[in-house]
Amino acid sequence: MDTVWKSISKLYGEHGASTVNLNLISFNDEEKSAILRVGHTSLELLKTALASITKVGDKSAAVHVLRVSGTIKALHRKL
Repeated sequence: MDTVWKSISKLYGEHGASTVNLNLISFNDEEKSAILRVGHTSLELLKTALASITKVGDKSAAVHVLRVSGTIKALHRKL
């Protein structure tokens, strides 16, 4: 999550980061996947920030958005 917050702050500054209500719902270490919760008004901001991530810690990384859903329940059904 630190990497995500750093990316948001880098792109949008402290004010932009303060408008994002971002929550980590779950993380699967085996699949290297996560479910993040964010309001619909901040979705594009988050997508842009995730796409700009090139490293996590010392390792190269690429972050992709696989699904977007209106509710967590519907998202679990899609996965």
